[in-house]
Amino acid sequence: MQTSPSGRAAIARREGNKLVAYLDSVGVWTIGVGHTSAAGPPEVKQGLTITAAQSDQILSRDLASVEASVTSMVVVPLNQNEFDALVSLVFNIGAGAFRRSSVLKNLNAGNRPGAADAMLAWNKGTFAGKKVVLKGLASRRRDERAQFLKAALAAAPQHSAVETSTAGTSEPPAETVPGARKSAGKPAAAVGVVIIIAATFANWWHELTAWFHSFF
Repeated sequence: MQTSPSGRAAIARREGNKLVAYLDSVGVWTIGVGHTSAAGPPEVKQGLTITAAQSDQILSRDLASVEASVTSMVVVPLNQNEFDALVSLVFNIGAGAFRRSSVLKNLNAGNRPGAADAMLAWNKGTFAGKKVVLKGLASRRRDERAQFLKAALAAAPQHSAVETSTAGTSEPPAETVPGARKSAGKPAAAVGVVIIIAATFANWWHELTAWFHSFF
């Protein structure tokens, strides 16, 4: 799988996109959309600048690596929002941390709610050798958790192109849509009513005529 355009946009929003190297919240030189030297070239150091186009190219390379890590570690099927949320998480905490995480353990055990909740624990940064909760990370983890759970609640097909038949969609085929059945049945129902009224009137007229002739 690949990160969707909306998933990519969410990562860019969470990370920001800065074209001049800066120190992030834990003192790591960063540039573009959350790119650090640990993710590969270019090496980020003070004074480095890039263009918007270069930032987009770097993000694509970084995402490809993260997507491969998520795909290789997760053994259960994922819908698009689940995949996008996990890519965002791993983009931030790293593949090694994800491999050891309760997020992955719960997910591979089939416990999706547990995996989503476990994301919230990754809300700390290291300062002077101590882990401290960062408001920005806590907010990001809540956002990623909501993104992960959103698709499961929506029941929209996201797994593969194979699921293009009506059996894999949340919308029934046209002939089984209640509204379609109602529309198709209205003309037949109207004809039936007319026939009943006509038959009733003919019977009444026959009886009236017979009664009238009985006097002559």
